[in-house]
Amino acid sequence: MILVSSCLAGIPCRYDAKSQSNGEVVELVSRGRAFPVCPECLGGLPIPRFSAEIIGGSGEDVLAGKAKVMARTPDGDIDVTSAFIKGAYCALQAARSVGADTVILKANSPSCGCGMIYDGSFSGAKRKGNGVAAALLKANGLDILSK
Repeated sequence: MILVSSCLAGIPCRYDAKSQSNGEVVELVSRGRAFPVCPECLGGLPIPRFSAEIIGGSGEDVLAGKAKVMARTPDGDIDVTSAFIKGAYCALQAARSVGADTVILKANSPSCGCGMIYDGSFSGAKRKGNGVAAALLKANGLDILSK
């Protein structure tokens, strides 16, 4: 079984209440070969929600307590780190429950980004790093692919 980002499976769960549908992932889910999860939703964040980025590091740093995940709102930034950490652990639990050894995650996301994430400036710029869920899944031996 493969664990996949729900938004790649066509589920409108992104921060902007849209999906990032990927035909290959949609097919895997429809054939029962993949199980969709959204770590941000599993962490308790609503749809839609304010966009969020990792400030001060990567997903590994967030898990180690050295960085935060902040949501940009019209009234200022809000710390949503605990929701991202909770969602990462829920995604790991889901992977274990379905026997997943491979994960296909949404590129650049502060949760699911693998290899590249937004840089924390909310400008659209990216930098090397993993999102919170990607970091936790990777640390627990799952093979991570990015779409």
